[in-house]
Amino acid sequence: MPTDDLPETFHVTTDEQLRAVSNLTRHRIMAALRFEPATITQIAERVGLAKGSSSYHVRLLERAGLVKVVRTRKVRGVTERYYAMAARSVVLPDPGEGGPDVLMRHAVADLEASSADGERHVRMAHLRLTDEQFAELGARLQALADEYRKLSDPSLPDASLVFALFHPAPRDQTPGGAK
Repeated sequence: MPTDDLPETFHVTTDEQLRAVSNLTRHRIMAALRFEPATITQIAERVGLAKGSSSYHVRLLERAGLVKVVRTRKVRGVTERYYAMAARSVVLPDPGEGGPDVLMRHAVADLEASSADGERHVRMAHLRLTDEQFAELGARLQALADEYRKLSDPSLPDASLVFALFHPAPRDQTPGGAK
């Protein structure tokens, strides 16, 4: 199933869906299905899981509606299922004040697991912006990400782009922060 046929977004709205995407292993399975469908065996190989574990996690994702079977074929009397993402992107609900940002936690875990020998661009900048500049920067970052997503070629190695533009909590309001 080409990614052109996928809906643009899948909005996580239920507790079952949130539990499914909150797990790092399932997050990595969804990343493995980002550009092309795969069987349980292929997913297990890509993510580094046992086939049984891969099957378990894919079933939970399928039940939550995040992945779906896009084709089947018979191989030596067994039906082989190919799974794909249900949409190009998954939109998570706002975690709310003080809630964990699942997406950023997964991104940091993926960054920490990536090869230190490979090329990485990790930067942090502290800025002071007007509301208009803040909104403009957010829109420009999103447009840049969308531009490069359109250039993505499934035959090339994966690259992840994560950005977070936010107003930090004042120091006296952070948990355990200095006053």
